[in-house]
Amino acid sequence: MGMTEIKTLEELRELSGEAMGRAHLKILDHIDPHARTLIEHSPFVLLATSSTDGTCDVSPRGDPAGSVLVLDDRTLVLADRPGNKLHDSLTNIIANPHAGLLFVIPGMNETLRVNGRAKLVSDAPFFDSLVVQGKRPHLAIVVQVEQLYMHCAKAFLRSSLWKPETWPDRSQLPSLGRILKDQIAELPVSADELDATLEVGNQTLQY
Repeated sequence: MGMTEIKTLEELRELSGEAMGRAHLKILDHIDPHARTLIEHSPFVLLATSSTDGTCDVSPRGDPAGSVLVLDDRTLVLADRPGNKLHDSLTNIIANPHAGLLFVIPGMNETLRVNGRAKLVSDAPFFDSLVVQGKRPHLAIVVQVEQLYMHCAKAFLRSSLWKPETWPDRSQLPSLGRILKDQIAELPVSADELDATLEVGNQTLQY
C-alpha cells in the first residue's frame, strides 16, 4: 500500500497551514463561568490518559449531569464508578498524571476540552457530593486544569450525531454478546446468554 507519511512539523504545516491568528487566544488556564455551566450540564465526558511508554487510552465516563464537581477555577473532580476493574485510566494516571477531558452536552454540537494533571484520591470532604443513588465512590479523579477551550461544532455537524434519522438500524449491527462470543471463542456460553447477562447488568446499574 502506497502511503505518503508526514514526519516533520514543516511537512505538516506546509500541507495544512498555520493556525489562525486568534486561535490560540481561546485557550484558558482556568475554568471560567461559561465552562463551569457546560461542565454542570454535561452527563458524559471522555477521559484520555497515557502510560509512561506513550500507550494511550480513552475512557467514557457517564453520570447524571452535575456529577463532575468544580471545586474552584482550576480544579475538577470525577467520581470513579464500578467497571471492569482493568483500571486502564487509573493505572495510567498513577504512572503519568497528564490527562485530557472532552465534555459532551446532549444536543449541543460544541464540546469543551480540558487538559491538565490528574491524581487519584480515596477520600476527601467533597466525596459526599459525589454520591449517586446513595452510593459513595471508593475513588475520585482530581484534575488540575492547565488548558481549557471550546471545540467547534464541525465534527458533530459532519457526523450528524444528534440527528436520529441518520442513525443506523440497530438490528443490523451485532450485539455485544455476539461480538464477545466471536472475539473470545472459548467462552462457555452462547451469544444470546451473554446478551441476557449483560442486559441484567445494565438494568441493575451499579454505583
